[in-house]
Order: sequence, then C-alpha cells, then structure tokens
Amino acid sequence: MSTVTDKIVPEPDEQAGRRGFLAAAITAGAAYAAALAYPVYRYLASPIEQSAAMSAVTEVALKDAQKLSPGSVLMFKFGTQPAMLIHHKDGQWVGLGAVCSHLGCTVQYQPGPNRIHCYCHGGEYDPQTGANIGGPPPRPLKKYVVKVTDEAVVVSRA
Repeated sequence: MSTVTDKIVPEPDEQAGRRGFLAAAITAGAAYAAALAYPVYRYLASPIEQSAAMSAVTEVALKDAQKLSPGSVLMFKFGTQPAMLIHHKDGQWVGLGAVCSHLGCTVQYQPGPNRIHCYCHGGEYDPQTGANIGGPPPRPLKKYVVKVTDEAVVVSRA
C-alpha cells in the first residue's frame, strides 16, 4: 500500500536524473549564450581597437619613395587605413588618406585627368588638396604632412 508521501518525494535515482538534466541544460544554455555574445562583442569592440591602433601610429617612413617618378602615386598603409603619396609633375608631394568619406571605399589616383576617383559612387577629389569636388562625398580626404629626406619620405599626421 502506498502513502501520500511516497508519491510526493521522488526516488533517489529519479532525483539524480533531474539534477543531471538541469546541469546539462544550464551548460548548454551558457554555451549558446556565449556563442551569440562573442560576435556581438567583436562587432562593438572593433571600432575601439581600430581607433587605438590608428592613434598609435603618428608617422610612416616610406623608404626609397623619394625615387617615385613625378605624376605617379604610391599606395601604403597609415596604421590600419590605406593612404596615398602623390608625387605631382610639378615636384610637389601630397599625402592623403585613401578612404572615401562617403561610404569608406578605397579611392584611386588617376594621373591622366589628374583626379582622385572613387569607383563606388563616382566621387571625385582634388589631388592637390584632397577636397571633394564631385559626387556624393560629404567631406575631403584626410591630409597628411609630407617631409622628403635623402633616405625616405616621412608621412605624418597633420
């Protein structure tokens, strides 16, 4: 004959099974939450890491860049961002960021029409100043200070 207390209190084997299932469910839930949280963390932390890496670089020395022929360009990295060093036909050196201020595409120097062009949406920039002169870009390109020495061309923040 069974009593009321026999039906309320679970058997020891049944209690261990429930405890094991609960531990497995909590572990699986924590692993699932971590799998979802990691990409979100990387997405949010990425701009902070990029700005820290960008601020750590204050100048770049480009060895043998002084041998660049007039009317040509040298693409290089300034920190984590692409940049360009333009040696104009009149002998002037200009350092500009190569990231379009519209949507962040990489721009290219075109010596024939003497312009900097963004192929994403047709933006145009002045190669002397980096000013936006056509298309959708809202701001000019970032300008760098250029110093030519015998060993290298040094490009630094303005």
